[in-house]
Amino acid sequence: MYQKILVPLDGSALAECTLPHVINLAKEGSIGEAVIITVSFPQNAPLEYWTPRRDEFIKYLSNIQARLDAEGVKARTEYLEGGRPAEIISDYAHKNAIDMIIIATHGYTGLRKMVLGSVALEVLHDARVPVLIVKPCT
Repeated sequence: MYQKILVPLDGSALAECTLPHVINLAKEGSIGEAVIITVSFPQNAPLEYWTPRRDEFIKYLSNIQARLDAEGVKARTEYLEGGRPAEIISDYAHKNAIDMIIIATHGYTGLRKMVLGSVALEVLHDARVPVLIVKPCT
């Protein structure tokens, strides 16, 4: 059993493809708690741009919390600000006794992946815990 899992979300439907997996794992007793985070990187943007953005993300996380509560999943949410999302996610997992990370990927391959990069791929490479990568929902 994984006592605490980390689920990074960016507000997209693609990232939320992880949630059915989280719900199923919780219902079968495979996880104790899900920590849902959103990482924002405001360092080069004016504060007046990020304040409404922060409020949007906090409201988004509140809605995700309610959704998981309705499914009987023990979960909590956190809004984080910082630099590179993959680094923030991996560091958070290490510093907060996370047992597993569940993250979605765009499923890019080849040159497109090299050009666009992949937060999921970086997390997979940098994390010190198991990482479950979920392909896009169909």
